[in-house]
Amino acid sequence: MGKIIQIKNANIYQQQVLVLENVQFELDNNEFVYLIGKTGSGKSSLLKTIYGELLLTEGEGKIAGFDLKGLKKRDVPMLRRKIGIVFQDFQLLMDRTVLQNLLFVLGATGWKDKQLMEKRGKEVLQLVGIEQKINSMPHTLSGGEQQRVSIARALLNRPALILADEPTGNLDPETSEEIMRLLLAIAQEEKTAVLMATHDMTMVEKFPGRVARVENKQIKEVNTMDRFNPFTTFEAK
Repeated sequence: MGKIIQIKNANIYQQQVLVLENVQFELDNNEFVYLIGKTGSGKSSLLKTIYGELLLTEGEGKIAGFDLKGLKKRDVPMLRRKIGIVFQDFQLLMDRTVLQNLLFVLGATGWKDKQLMEKRGKEVLQLVGIEQKINSMPHTLSGGEQQRVSIARALLNRPALILADEPTGNLDPETSEEIMRLLLAIAQEEKTAVLMATHDMTMVEKFPGRVARVENKQIKEVNTMDRFNPFTTFEAK
């Protein structure tokens, strides 16, 4: 199975401050992995490095065929066409309809044909079960509906990888479960790898998967047995 993410011996900095050190992390095509850890532990810094917002200066990193080490600014949009990003706070444009939000992203990632753009917009809204809201304004939607639009937006360019940053963080438990089921179904159906940063352990318990934990500037795999107490310190090896 091919690797969509390969990071080796990487030190990750946020404004000259070392946030993660000696990162060794891999993600296979079509794999669903949780990234857990306390707020401020470095989960978002890892995601930002993967989608090219933070430059990788030490170590090696390959994402969907792109080399993070030599990544030029002009290559970042091409990298991001391979990655769909789902944010905790949805980040929808409030002055545009649902469809216009999607068309904006398609235009920004190089699509030109208006008909094809609208067709793709409708397809992804159908995928996430919200096509009936195509002409609605975001503020008229519930939190769960807004997150569905956010997931639809992440799918527009048929990404090889979805990065979900606390996607259930602003949702009630029932809606969180719906969104998790949707993400897992889409990962399977669209053959997309998913890396989901979360501290919502009820989701990890309900939908078991591979788990990596960020703590003390390290990323470690968590065994199934200790998955359910994620914030205990690492055992000394």
